Amino acid sequence: MPGLEAAGEGSVPPPLPRVAGYEIENQLREGGALRIAGVDEVGRGAWAGPVVVCAAVTDFSPPPELPGRGKRKIRLTDSKLLTEAHREAFAEVLPGWLATYAIGSSSPEEIDELGMTEALRRAALRALEALPEPPDMVILDGNNDFLKRPWRVRCEVKADQRSVTVAAASVLAKVHRDRLMAELDPEFPAYGFGACAGYPSPVHQKALEAHGPTPHHRMSWSYLDDLPQWRHLKKHRDPLAGEGQLSLI
Repeated sequence: MPGLEAAGEGSVPPPLPRVAGYEIENQLREGGALRIAGVDEVGRGAWAGPVVVCAAVTDFSPPPELPGRGKRKIRLTDSKLLTEAHREAFAEVLPGWLATYAIGSSSPEEIDELGMTEALRRAALRALEALPEPPDMVILDGNNDFLKRPWRVRCEVKADQRSVTVAAASVLAKVHRDRLMAELDPEFPAYGFGACAGYPSPVHQKALEAHGPTPHHRMSWSYLDDLPQWRHLKKHRDPLAGEGQLSLI
């Protein structure tokens, strides 16, 4: 497939763009793909909350831009490279620009029972199967095809910085999950879920030490090993459940 040729020995790869384009999508279109879904996840490394996956499909039109300072424009890219305000603003306009999109998730209980790889696969399947039509190709951010057959998958490291569809999925998944976690703040104010989204911030860790895990925490994770008062609550997953596990990074 075009664009997959090996680099020469000793060659230095070009720097990654900070603004997503249609580079990968155009290569896939040359190969005959008509409907291309960009897929990205958020929440893999959190201690609490679900893992969320978005599948996004464009009509190959220019992506929306946000007004910046002066004549500067804020262009679509990996959600981690955008400010919270810009993510929220993009999340308001992307649904009207995209041809279609869908979001799937897997709960902390599923993560504990099945492991992250299988939970992530199920969340991605829920998103893809919720699309009106199945895509011809799926672009996955990263180098691990956790979807497998029958899906036709193109794995690309840092696809969220290179692919418009993956960048859009990245933003929508991030904003959706952040909002879900913020909704838990009134019930569990000590944990700072609205600010940390379930990741191990100092406030979150102090709350765990003082109050223990909530019903929204992942109870099979190793953070409980460092909490003697709550260690007895740790769940031990059946090693035969799910398949090989992905890195949490």
